[in-house]
Amino acid sequence: MPRPAAIRDYGGVSASERQADRRRKLLEAGRQLWGGSGIAEVTVRRVCAQSGLVPRYFYEEFPDRDALLLAVAGQVRDELFDAMVSVGLSEPGDIADRLRAALKAFLDRIADDPDIHRIFTDILAGTGPLAEPRRQALDIVTTLALEHGPGFLKVPPPSLAEMRRSATFIVGGVNQLIDAWVHDPHDSPAELADLCTKFSLAIVRTTPATQSTREPQ
Repeated sequence: MPRPAAIRDYGGVSASERQADRRRKLLEAGRQLWGGSGIAEVTVRRVCAQSGLVPRYFYEEFPDRDALLLAVAGQVRDELFDAMVSVGLSEPGDIADRLRAALKAFLDRIADDPDIHRIFTDILAGTGPLAEPRRQALDIVTTLALEHGPGFLKVPPPSLAEMRRSATFIVGGVNQLIDAWVHDPHDSPAELADLCTKFSLAIVRTTPATQSTREPQ
């Protein structure tokens, strides 16, 4: 029976810590290449050169280039959504104030970081290996809207099916506005956040389920 390979600590750093560090370096290299020069520049050879690691370590973490792209895309997506949710939940005021602040935080991160801007633009395009991250991003935002929206509206929620239809419609429309904005940002993040907020709440407040819960004027 073969003996298991020894897992040793070097300089007080465990094998799992070294592996985590190599993964971090590969992700960082992929992100820098993608954000700085475009997705076509993210190759195994260039990522290894940028990270200072040999290809063996790359393939220990990722089966191929597309797997690295998906990991980087997920990392950027999570950073953007974390910023949006954190600001939206902490912002005082009504649903309009919270939604506007959340969207502005999201758009500010894209506008302030050229690497995130380029990567997120490619995610929105959703071509090739990025088709699934785009779908996942839309699903996550829809879920967030379903989770937090009814409580902020302070009205009894409509049926789950009605809520999901409205949320899907709103998220799709906002996504199209953001997609146009990242390619041609005429508006500031604050201006686009305000526009998306107005459109979103106009849709919510004119749905039959929401109208029926409002008191007559």
